[in-house]
Amino acid sequence: MSYKDVALVDRFGYVRVMESDSTALTISNQGTSLAVSSLPRLIVEAHPTASFVWDEFFSGMIRNQHTRDAYQRAVRRFLTWAEQQQVALSRITPGMIGRYFDAQASRSVPTKKLELAALRTFFDVLVNRHGLPLNPAATVRGERYQAVEGKTPEITPEQARTLLRSIPTDRPVGLRDRAIIATLIYTAARAGAVAKLKQEDFIWDGTQYSLRFTEKGGKSRSIPVRHDLQLILLEYLDVLNSEQESPHAPLFRTAAGRTGQLTPHQLRNIDICRMVKRRLKNASLPTHLSPHSFRVATVTDLLNQGVALEDVQYLAGHSDPRTTRLYDRRQKQVTRNTVERISI
Repeated sequence: MSYKDVALVDRFGYVRVMESDSTALTISNQGTSLAVSSLPRLIVEAHPTASFVWDEFFSGMIRNQHTRDAYQRAVRRFLTWAEQQQVALSRITPGMIGRYFDAQASRSVPTKKLELAALRTFFDVLVNRHGLPLNPAATVRGERYQAVEGKTPEITPEQARTLLRSIPTDRPVGLRDRAIIATLIYTAARAGAVAKLKQEDFIWDGTQYSLRFTEKGGKSRSIPVRHDLQLILLEYLDVLNSEQESPHAPLFRTAAGRTGQLTPHQLRNIDICRMVKRRLKNASLPTHLSPHSFRVATVTDLLNQGVALEDVQYLAGHSDPRTTRLYDRRQKQVTRNTVERISI
């Protein structure tokens, strides 16, 4: 293995050791390896602090895996473009970043806004760690975008009821799937929060059951369980023999192939999405619907009944009521009612 003659040491005492023919990099401090990854060439060739910041930002600062992946894709994409322009990291300017986004005409505005946010945050950490003198993305303006309604397709109440009725419950996997879909409908929870549920999160307080969800950002909230959801969950738990299990055991488990039996392993968000798609297809319902469609339907249904926006906002776990309004599909109904009244 051939290494460069000079070991690069940054101001924090982290040693950078590089192979001459690769971007593979080990960051270490007194022999303790912090990260081994394939870094963008502009990061490898920049000030040694840039390598530390890459590790710090993507492995230490961003705890949400989805955000981490999205931000890393965005930064890598831009740095690859900058490398093609033969520009060093320290020579990147606001104008370059603006031209980069101008060239992304085919990409959606929300995607470009997310990528600009990723660049701003990453370069900001570089500035704070003295890897760059100024943040080149700080003054770059993104395109204006205001969503008045979300894009998630809504499932109708009748379609939701049809889906629940279509699930056979003669095997544990059917009871599980019915319980998951009923939970999505009657709590407006995100699929990711449902996947994380433990036995201990199905709580009896002496008067009623509730489900305790861990939502985005680590927020915890308890939602009362309505009577029909309670019966569905208890029937599922009876087959699961939940009383004999640890309270830390997962509430919803994976299935063992096509046996219809359940394993001890916890479902993932993607498993719930695939299950919903499969059940929609079996019920001859539109397969473009998703677990998020239940949130849209529940929010719209409650607002249609005159339930206060603040109450619906809490049920959906939104920090901002404007987010809840994006789930409201009543605007479509108003628009259709208006155009149907045209008397031409």
